[in-house]
Amino acid sequence: MNFNDLKRVLVGEPIPTSQAQEECLDKPTALAVLSSDALSSVAYATQEILLILVTVGTAARWLSLPIAVAIAALLFIVIISYRQTILAYPKGGGAYIVAKDNLGEYPALVAGAALLTDYVLTVSVSVAAGVEALSSAFPQLLVYEVPIGVLIIALVTWANLRGIKESGRLFSVPTFIFIASILLLLIVGFAKAAFVGVPPGEAFIHPTTGTETLSAFLILRAFASGCTALTGIEAISDGVMIFRSPEARNARTTLTWMGVILGTLFLGITGLAFLYGAAPAEETIVSQVARQVFGDSIFYYIVQFATVFILILAANTAFSDFPRLSYFLARDGYLPRQFANLGDRLVFSNGILLLGLLSSLLLAAFGGSVNALIPLYAVGVFTSFTLSQSGMVKRWWTRRGEGWERSLAVNALGAFTTGLVLVVVGVTKFLSGAWAVIALIPALVWVFSKIKAHYESVTRQLSLQAINYQPRKLKQKVVLPVGGIHRGILQAIDYARSITDDVTAVYVDIDTLSTEAFCKRWQEWTDVPLKIIPSPTRSIVEPLLQYLRESSDDPDEVTTVVVPTFVTAKWWQNLLHNQTAFLIRSALLLRRRKVVVTVRFYLDE
Repeated sequence: MNFNDLKRVLVGEPIPTSQAQEECLDKPTALAVLSSDALSSVAYATQEILLILVTVGTAARWLSLPIAVAIAALLFIVIISYRQTILAYPKGGGAYIVAKDNLGEYPALVAGAALLTDYVLTVSVSVAAGVEALSSAFPQLLVYEVPIGVLIIALVTWANLRGIKESGRLFSVPTFIFIASILLLLIVGFAKAAFVGVPPGEAFIHPTTGTETLSAFLILRAFASGCTALTGIEAISDGVMIFRSPEARNARTTLTWMGVILGTLFLGITGLAFLYGAAPAEETIVSQVARQVFGDSIFYYIVQFATVFILILAANTAFSDFPRLSYFLARDGYLPRQFANLGDRLVFSNGILLLGLLSSLLLAAFGGSVNALIPLYAVGVFTSFTLSQSGMVKRWWTRRGEGWERSLAVNALGAFTTGLVLVVVGVTKFLSGAWAVIALIPALVWVFSKIKAHYESVTRQLSLQAINYQPRKLKQKVVLPVGGIHRGILQAIDYARSITDDVTAVYVDIDTLSTEAFCKRWQEWTDVPLKIIPSPTRSIVEPLLQYLRESSDDPDEVTTVVVPTFVTAKWWQNLLHNQTAFLIRSALLLRRRKVVVTVRFYLDE
């Protein structure tokens, strides 16, 4: 089985471009693919709020309720704002597109860098949280969290390489199971609290006094931590084109569904955590609440496994948006052009593979710890939110049109609130890790600018404008590196002579006795001139390069280096032979006026 056969087995048969429309998603499937990141935050947003509050003492847990209401209000504002964005950009209006269209190049690059960073963190945080939920149910898995996480990322990467529609089918069911299981948890949990009573939880059994003093800054820190609930909201606005027609209307409807579901689940879990005395511990908040409500029944395990799956699906949202954003950046010349290429399955395969690699490395570097990764998380999200909404404000102000005043007011409110939260997140989380993202974003912008400058330089140098082209006849000579005399060499000589009569064979002398024997055999088989180059240090490549440098300085002469090589019948057999031909080709890659031709002789099995 060769590489192409293996690729077909793993990824599937190529999909024709003409079938692109058939790969688009209906609203329920798109909700599963694009909303899972936002919905998954239900699994850890409440816990992140409580982690800050309990530093004052478990008695401060009540503050999680007003903080959750404030975050839900912010969610409502952002949802309404992005509905406006979809209306204005029915072909897809992520922060990069909106900022580039309205604010200019560098704000767009900042938005692009922030989002790319956020998508990598989304995969790492979501998978780490999923594994954490799994180990809450099965504590014996704690020591294997990193390998399990990397394996999950590899599986999600593989699923996305198979195509949007196929990954959507694969991941839709777990999303709706999660929504149903958490809704059941909320209904039973509040009913039990109202009619039966609440069993004592961690906060009631082991109350703590804490080590910090309650302050406005601490409340802001808790609010900033809980704002991770808003991650992934932009995915629908950025992915409008994967919806079935009418794309924009379906995207706005799905965005509204997502907002209602997310707000309900987040507020509900926060309320149950307070009622049932859940407090941050080795066991997650959702696990504690589910155990209190359902006991050790099958419903508890359904909630835990549904949570694991939704957190894995959150990574899938990033796998949908990271490659698409990479495409936009590559299309505009800010990333390597390879990221603009569609793969066999009508997905941007290079972006998917890069995201899988980067998120696996990040997960391993932080030991699979959600608490260590979370402080890095929200800066990129709210940077993109703020730039997107600010871009929309400028759009309405400059282009106006029917109903522009209302639209401007909505997006201005979104820009103000998300900008305010960005400042709060940046300040409160700076020392705990946000500084790394704040430093990384301008570094990525610099890289984007350098890539763009390179492409512009290449375009200028290859341009046909303002040149006076006069055809010229080039002189041709061939240099044939040889290390012996065999059938492959004779075949290479025949090819070299088909190009020109000016052929010189070059042999590097690293052993006098072997060289003398070779010269005798050479004269027996061919009359091609042979040049012997001494090599006191036994290097083969460097003396050859020196000979080529000294052999000609005529700008109208081109030297073709014909490199003979033989191809083994099995790939592993190639490992048994030295790689001199490969080294020669690599060394000549950047040499001017040197054309390298490989003449292959195929060995039978």
